[in-house]
Amino acid sequence: MNPLEHKLPFERFMSPDRPTPPDIDLDFAEDRRDEVIAYVTRKYGEEKVAQIITFGKMEARGSIRDIGRVLGLAYSEPDKIAKLIPFGFSIDQAISSVPELQEMYKTPEYKILLDLSRRVEGCTRHASTHAAGVVIADKDLTDYTPLQRESKGERIITQYDMYCLDLNVSDQAIGLLKMDFLGLRNLSILQKSIEIVKKETGKEVDVSDIRLDDEKVYLMLSKGETSGVFQLESAGMRRLARNLKPSRFSDIAAMVALYRPGPMELISEFVQGKLDPEKINYPHADLKPILEETYGIAVYQEQCLQIAHDMAGYTMSEADTLRRAIGKKKRSIMDKEHKKFISGARKKGYTEKIAENVWHFIERFAGYGFNKAHSASYAMIAYQTAYMKANYPVEFMTALLSAESDNTDKIAIELEECRRMGIVVSPPDINKSNVGFAIEKDKDSFEGKAIRFGLTAIKNVGEAAIGEILKARTSDFKSLTDFCKRVDTQKVNKKVLESLIQVGALDEFGKRAALLFSLDRIRSAIEETAKKKANGQSSLFDSLEEKTAKDEDSDNLPEMEELTKVQLLSLEKSLLGFYLSQTPYSESLKKLNLHITSRIAELHQGNHGEKIELGGVISQIKKVYTKRGNNEMAFFTLENNGDKLEIVVFPKLYAQIKETLITDKVVVVKGKIDWREDKLSVLADSIEEFNEAKHSSVDKNFTIRISANTPKEVLQKINKLLIEHKGKDRVTIILSNGIEDLKRISLPYTVQYSQELLDELNDILTSQLN
Repeated sequence: MNPLEHKLPFERFMSPDRPTPPDIDLDFAEDRRDEVIAYVTRKYGEEKVAQIITFGKMEARGSIRDIGRVLGLAYSEPDKIAKLIPFGFSIDQAISSVPELQEMYKTPEYKILLDLSRRVEGCTRHASTHAAGVVIADKDLTDYTPLQRESKGERIITQYDMYCLDLNVSDQAIGLLKMDFLGLRNLSILQKSIEIVKKETGKEVDVSDIRLDDEKVYLMLSKGETSGVFQLESAGMRRLARNLKPSRFSDIAAMVALYRPGPMELISEFVQGKLDPEKINYPHADLKPILEETYGIAVYQEQCLQIAHDMAGYTMSEADTLRRAIGKKKRSIMDKEHKKFISGARKKGYTEKIAENVWHFIERFAGYGFNKAHSASYAMIAYQTAYMKANYPVEFMTALLSAESDNTDKIAIELEECRRMGIVVSPPDINKSNVGFAIEKDKDSFEGKAIRFGLTAIKNVGEAAIGEILKARTSDFKSLTDFCKRVDTQKVNKKVLESLIQVGALDEFGKRAALLFSLDRIRSAIEETAKKKANGQSSLFDSLEEKTAKDEDSDNLPEMEELTKVQLLSLEKSLLGFYLSQTPYSESLKKLNLHITSRIAELHQGNHGEKIELGGVISQIKKVYTKRGNNEMAFFTLENNGDKLEIVVFPKLYAQIKETLITDKVVVVKGKIDWREDKLSVLADSIEEFNEAKHSSVDKNFTIRISANTPKEVLQKINKLLIEHKGKDRVTIILSNGIEDLKRISLPYTVQYSQELLDELNDILTSQLN
């Protein structure tokens, strides 16, 4: 990145007054990280480069299991006790709060086990290699730190951990230069998408040379369509993007900096400044050039450095010392710097009152401030991935699916995004699929290009089988019989064949039920023919039979009922890890969305404490025990059209509805919005399985949230649209700035709330972004 263009002062990185080496993080494509470490080792010498050791501690549960093994107890005994300890608890905390454990502690055998486990809890259990850290020295590393080989491998690692090596981590460290070499999957996705674009279109995209004002990018971000975009794909970031409507690169950098615990409380002020410039309040007019890009808020540490430099005459090195003092809250140094700042500001002609105001401004923000170089660098990757998604959507989603192919949860999310974008994702096909995801022509898909699933996605179909299939596919397979004849049945065995049929890869040959029913017969017939040939058994009619078989290779499948839709979807999920063609709850979810009064995507911290009704699909259920009383409760994720929200189910409600909490079930949740520790969730009052007849009969008051800055002519269009859709449903229009609801307008008329109305409303609101 050009530091001048993005206003990145070098002194924040390194200066004569800095007492520690610079803290350097380097991100590479995750599949090439080892190449970089090998390069650095060659360049600086094996004796001067090493990775860093890290020590694993004995946790409460692990301590009990380990001590149980040492005492010679059957595994089930210590395991039963270990499972009674809530996650995050120490053994002492668990004994004092879990009644069942207290009873066990009274048993002499278990008392010995727990007492010994308490003594080893927290001790170092094993050594491993730090995920990112690498040290580079000016002399042989053995002059500074003992070395060893890693326990399982050939890499050289230090015997001192990072707390003993890096002065940025500990003041007691020896002070070697530590760099973090991080493997970043998003960079692999970026590179893969560029390669696919070149293969499909012949274009060579250089993301380091793209314009930073692409309208498609900012329109996509403003709609919150950020799935797959680096740093911006969480539910909270999508919400922030929709509220902020970023329109320049500095907005993206600020989003990265602000969406962290602590600075999150500044988001409301930042969004208001962006949407309504008249509300921006600078501590002094002279600070406008420094704070203008962040709408009057000091988002970055570098801005605090610049203020001290411009207003109080600090050198940039001195300003960095001030920044460190405020960040570490060292009162003695802060008092000294306070006097120095006021004195410097007075010398430059500012009054003491103005100087004090600006000092308090710096004091407030310096603790929150983020490293701008870090934020801008990550924002650049975010912009580049957004650029590829906005301009080459099919190629980008193909790369994204390929990179996430080992993560079924992520694949399911990206498939939903493909559906939203209108990109057809076709199932595995024995005649069309290659190893991984690939693009193929499809007139029914977005831009006439679909994504075809690869054979590696299918469970039980390994590399040897895939290699054999592709080798034998010199032309299309015409039937199951033809397929079985042409492949090596040692590599493509019965289990592989069953999996291919069950997942739908052989659907063009017939119904799955018939193919599975006929599989043994077809394989036996082919094996029998092969045995005859091997034994030299032939007849006058063999050549005629072979010619007929080549012409037909018919499977002669029986007429029979196909498997039910539920069975087909179940097989699909079991072999792929997710639903591909459709989900069993797709139709229910469409109907549900016409009956619930709130949307996950519209919720924000300003709704804290409000009672709401939400709906969606249950996923990722986590059951825990309370610290007091050891009562069972649960957390689960509620999903709806790609948006997610955590639902908290306290013990009393959980005892009533625990049988209802099943993944993939469509439910209606009523509860209270909770904004705690910079995280949005709902504390559930009731949870019911969605029943269209029941929920459609209840009187509803639907809410429609609209930006408070929506132009008058757009509001008039919305009003006209609602009047045209007359019905019996009450509607409240909420004008919001994305952080809080500013005004509620209950319509004096009723409407017919429908999917058609929502689509037309969305078209009007989207058109104003263009």
